[in-house]
Amino acid sequence: MADKKDAKGPNKSEEIRKLARTMKERNEKPRPVVIVATLKKQGIDVSSPQVSMVLKRMGFRPRKRRKAGEAEAPKAKVRTVSAKSGQISIEDLLAAKKVVQQFGGSDRAIAAIAALKRFEG
Repeated sequence: MADKKDAKGPNKSEEIRKLARTMKERNEKPRPVVIVATLKKQGIDVSSPQVSMVLKRMGFRPRKRRKAGEAEAPKAKVRTVSAKSGQISIEDLLAAKKVVQQFGGSDRAIAAIAALKRFEG
C-alpha cells in the first residue's frame, strides 16, 4: 500500500470541499453531479458516491426525493368533528403527534399539558 506522502496528484476530498464551499458562497446548492462534472473539467476524476459522502460529512444533506410515479397530489380535506361531540379528528391526532415529538415523548407532553391546565384555573 502506498504511503500518503508518496501519493501524487491533488487530494480529491479537499478539492470537493473547496468546490462545495465556493458553490455555497455563490448561493448554489452543491450537487454531486455538478461537482463531478466541474472536477472532471479540471482533470480530477471523482465518483458521485465519493462526493456525496464528503458533502454529507460537511453537513450538506441530500435532498428528499419522491418515489417513482408519485405526483404532488392535492391533499384531501379531512372533515373535522365538532369538539362538542367529544370525538377527536385526524387533524387533532396529527397536531398531538407533532406536540409529542417536540416535547420528546408523550409523558413530557402530558405533564406540560397538565401544568398548563393548572395555570388556566
